[in-house]
Amino acid sequence: MGGFKKFLLRGNLVELAVAVVIGATFSGLVQALVKDLITPLIAAITGGGGPDFAEYAFKVNGAEFKYGDFINNLLSFVIIASVVYWLVVMPMSRLISFFDRDRKATEKECPECLSDIPLDARRCAFCTAELSRVPAADKPPA
Repeated sequence: MGGFKKFLLRGNLVELAVAVVIGATFSGLVQALVKDLITPLIAAITGGGGPDFAEYAFKVNGAEFKYGDFINNLLSFVIIASVVYWLVVMPMSRLISFFDRDRKATEKECPECLSDIPLDARRCAFCTAELSRVPAADKPPA
């Protein structure tokens, strides 16, 4: 029982639960935006059938194909994917590249095993190859 309690109280699990709840709420918000604002606007501009794409359908041999609901879900997906990309992926990639820039300025590549080692190292910690020391004036700027 103690292991289960530890599992439930871990920080990552709580953060994941919060992310799922916020994501579900955000998804509902975007779907309402698409259904109540964007599709009526598109229908008003194009002179389409109704204020919602869900009414759009066609029939083939008595089978009804409701493609309008797919359009609503596609618009919701595009909006959610765009927001996630611009508000999560882009800032994280910039942050990672910022920290990588600092790491590259403090390390060099071993010519023997291609491992990353500190600039001042005289011997590779991975392959133990002796390295020629780079004078301080020739070091890349930090």
